[in-house]
Amino acid sequence: MKTTHQHASNLDLDQLTRQLEQQLQAGDILFISIDAFLYKQVARGTGSWCSHVGFAIEEQGRWYVLESKVPRVSKTPLRDFIARSCNGEVAVRRLPAPLSSSQVQSLKQAAAKRMGQWYHLGFDFDSKRQYCSKFVYQVYREALGVELGKVQTLEQLLEQNPQACVGFWRCWYLGFIPWQRRTLTPASQLQDPQLQTLFSHNIALESMVVAATA
Repeated sequence: MKTTHQHASNLDLDQLTRQLEQQLQAGDILFISIDAFLYKQVARGTGSWCSHVGFAIEEQGRWYVLESKVPRVSKTPLRDFIARSCNGEVAVRRLPAPLSSSQVQSLKQAAAKRMGQWYHLGFDFDSKRQYCSKFVYQVYREALGVELGKVQTLEQLLEQNPQACVGFWRCWYLGFIPWQRRTLTPASQLQDPQLQTLFSHNIALESMVVAATA
């Protein structure tokens, strides 16, 4: 039984967490849909269901997600991370080749440099602050030399997504959209052809797809 139409019950979350724990590898990238107005606008503006992203690590037998969230870059228990997702939506993607132990360590070191950094609510790629997709992009680029997602201007993003609510973003940016600001979206990483989909799940629709990666 669901506690609301939006969020899964504890039983659903426990089951989903166990399923993920059995399949996760360090460095896997997790996508969710945050149930908040801003992040719904992020999803709408990119033509995608997802609005947030982080990546998995294992420490002392427990799985965590490293993420840039409000207000800072943090390490979040896996169950707590997926519990924030609207409709129980979660997808897991990974690079085709398994990461070596040294590559995993490089990811952790690159993330550690950014732990505690403040969140940028204006989604400015060139700011010293972080946001979810920028954090994943920078960590993977520094640790593995892999650039995930597409860096583009707000003008390019909104032109490619006519369903986006320009009025909302004009209000969000206090009356003036910084059209030439560079940004990077979770949707562009979800769609990145360098990654393979391991797992896709929606509790509300009672659907689950597990994609073979072998």
